[in-house]
Amino acid sequence: MSTQPEREDDQVDDGLGAVLKERRQLINLAYRFLGSVADAEDVVQETYTRWYAMTPQQQEAIASPGGWLTRVASRICLDLLGSARARRERYVGEWVPEPLPDRMDWISGRSGGSVDPADRVTLDESVSMAFLVVLESMTPAERVTFVLHDVFHFSFVEVAGIVGRSPAACRKLASSARQRVRAHRVPAAATAQHADMIRDFKRAWEAQDIEALIGLLDPDATTITDGGGVISAQIHPIEGREEVARFFMNAAGNAADLTILESRVNGQPGLVLQREGVTVSVMAFDVSGDRIKHIWAVLNPEKLRPWTG
Repeated sequence: MSTQPEREDDQVDDGLGAVLKERRQLINLAYRFLGSVADAEDVVQETYTRWYAMTPQQQEAIASPGGWLTRVASRICLDLLGSARARRERYVGEWVPEPLPDRMDWISGRSGGSVDPADRVTLDESVSMAFLVVLESMTPAERVTFVLHDVFHFSFVEVAGIVGRSPAACRKLASSARQRVRAHRVPAAATAQHADMIRDFKRAWEAQDIEALIGLLDPDATTITDGGGVISAQIHPIEGREEVARFFMNAAGNAADLTILESRVNGQPGLVLQREGVTVSVMAFDVSGDRIKHIWAVLNPEKLRPWTG
């Protein structure tokens, strides 16, 4: 009896496995490119749709399926970033990247259950809210080039084939992006110190101790709230530690029924606000030395989907 059909099936299974195991890489890339869970999911789905639209012969002709998937996903993200600026101009208020819990559960319409490890974003410095906000200041080509080369260690030759520029041009793009990162980077506090600062902020906020809050904030502290026009939020950034402290005092007085929980947001200590067990806001912090420099509060329920279920 011939065993050739079994070998062919094995080859198909091996090929399918090689394609599917790239999912985590694609999710991680797309989230860092776009700063959005929903958009990252859509990009990965579209990438696989294009793969399976090819004939088996076309798929077999591709020497590196993983490389093909990465190129396609990156190009989709590049196109989305080009149109994102126009969409953000129509966005109500400030746009903040989507916050991620410590263990990223991609709900995708599910109410819970087991989660494929491939559907989680790897949490490191390159997904901290401060880092993602800097990425938002870059041009689409800068962002894609920088993330591919400096975060995921693609060569400039590989990056050039994705962004449609020469390797030399990609080097310049990466250099420009690094300058943006250096210009915005503040000396990072140790994780334990960072956590202590957020805990002290929580206690002062709950006690409505405005002097304690002011003492925790950098003189040039800023707060940005993102309601997306769905939930009431400040349209413009709040600047200066007295103004920021006053803002949180007013918020505490108007929301006495909220529970404030310490949590990790994008891999860093943060706070989660819940009402009757439902997450209504997620707060990320940037701590410089012994002061809180930036606070990002996401209230838009469409961006809080990974925190539910």
